[in-house]
Amino acid sequence: MMREDLERLIQSMIERGILFDDAQREFERMFIARALAKSNFNVCKAAKITGLHRNTLSRKMASYKIRKAG
Repeated sequence: MMREDLERLIQSMIERGILFDDAQREFERMFIARALAKSNFNVCKAAKITGLHRNTLSRKMASYKIRKAG
């Protein structure tokens, strides 16, 4: 199911002319944001969820300007 959804998404992105770098950046930003939301913005827990080192995750959060609201 997930594979088919992903294939449809990729096909749609290609048809709309979305470039690989843009797609990769948006996927990474959303993936990190969702992991942070799931972990209640606990960077150590989100790092485990994503498989990233917490320092790498922190750098990516800064580059994407992801921070806890409020």
